[in-house]
Amino acid sequence: MPRLIHDRITWLAYAQLGLWGFFLYGFGPVVPLLRDEQGTTAAVAGLHSTGLAVGALAGGALFAPTVRRFGRTPTIWLGLAGVAAGVAGFALLRPLPATIAVVILISAAGTQVVSGVNVVLTARHGPAAPAALAEANAACAGMGILAPLVIGISVNAGWGWRPALAVVVGLIALVALAALVLRERRPMAATAGAAARTRVTVAVPRANRPLPRAYWLAWVLMAVTGSIEVCLSLWTADVLRSHAGMAPGGASAAVAAIVCGMFVGRLVGGRVALRFRPVPLLLAALGVSLAGFTVFWVATAGWLAVTGLVVLGLGNALHYPLAISLALAVAGDAADQAAGWSAYSMGVGFGIAPVALGWVADGVGPHLAFLLLPGFIAVAVLLAVRLGRALPVPAPVEKPAPAPA
Repeated sequence: MPRLIHDRITWLAYAQLGLWGFFLYGFGPVVPLLRDEQGTTAAVAGLHSTGLAVGALAGGALFAPTVRRFGRTPTIWLGLAGVAAGVAGFALLRPLPATIAVVILISAAGTQVVSGVNVVLTARHGPAAPAALAEANAACAGMGILAPLVIGISVNAGWGWRPALAVVVGLIALVALAALVLRERRPMAATAGAAARTRVTVAVPRANRPLPRAYWLAWVLMAVTGSIEVCLSLWTADVLRSHAGMAPGGASAAVAAIVCGMFVGRLVGGRVALRFRPVPLLLAALGVSLAGFTVFWVATAGWLAVTGLVVLGLGNALHYPLAISLALAVAGDAADQAAGWSAYSMGVGFGIAPVALGWVADGVGPHLAFLLLPGFIAVAVLLAVRLGRALPVPAPVEKPAPAPA
C-alpha cells in the first residue's frame, strides 16, 4: 500500500488550495444575493458562472507557458495574487458587466492555483497522489465550510456579503507571510536540499504531444461532475428558499452543509484511496451522491433538506480528486499539459450547466430544474465505467518462490 508523507511543500499546497476554496464556495451563495441587487433573472445571473468558465479556459491556456517561464511554485503564488486583486474588485464593483469581468479574472488566476497544486502533489507523491489530492481538496472544502457561514452571518447582521467575501484577501496575505517566514527560518543546508528536490518537481514540462484516450475520458468525466458541483453551489440556496421555506440568510449559510459533507468525505477518502482502486471508489461515491440528492429534492422541511445536502457532499467529495488523479496519472510526464487541459473541462461544466439550469428554472422553477442533476450523475457513471475499461490492467504481483527444503 502506498504511503502518504506530509512534508512542508504538501502542507503549503493544501493551504494554497484552501484559499481558493474560500472564494469558490463563497461565490455560490453570493450569486442569488447579487442577482437580487442587480435585478436580473436566474439565467442572467448564471452568466457569472459563465465568467468562471471563460476564466478557467484562459487560465488553462496560460498554465503550461507560465510554468515554463516561472516554475510551478511561482505560478501558484501569481495565481493567488490575481485572486486577491480580483476579489477586491468584485467587492467594490456593482454593474453586471463589471462583476462578470472580474469573475473572469478571478477564475483565470484560481485555475493557476488549482492546476499548480494538482501537478505539484502528483509529482511529489506518485502512487499516493490520489490520497494527497483528496486531502488537498478536503482543505479546500474546509475553507468552503467557513465561507458560506461567514456570508450568512454577515447578511443577517445587515453588513451584506462583500465584507465577508473580502476576508480571503487577508487570508492570502497571511499564508504568503507565513510561507516567507518559514522559508527564512530554515537552516541553509536544509534549504539547499529542499531546493534540489524542488528543481525535480518544477522541471520544464514537455512540449505538447497527444494525450491518451483514458485522459480524455477522465476529462469529460471532470466536466460532468464539475457540472454537478457548480449547479449545487449556485442554485441550492434558491431551492432551499423556494421549496424548503428557508430565509435568505439561512439558505445561503445552509449551502455549507454540502461542503461539510465534502470535507468529511475527502478526509476519510484520502485514507480509503490508499486501499481501493480509483474507478470502483468513484462509482461508489456517485451512488452516495444520488442518494443524498434524492433526500434533498423530496424534502419540504429545512432540516431534512440540509441532511440530504450533507450526504450529497459526502458523495461529491471524491468526484474531482479521483478524476484528476486518474487524468494526471495516465498523462505521465505531460502532467503540466494535462493539468492545463483539465481546466477546460471544468470551464465547460461551469459555463454550460448553470446557465442551462437557470434557463430551465426561469420556466419551471429551481426545484424541478434540479432534476438535471440525476442526469449528470447517470452520465458520470457511464463515463467512469468506460474509463475503468480503458485504463491499463495493473500487472499481477508475483509471489516469491518457496525456499528449497
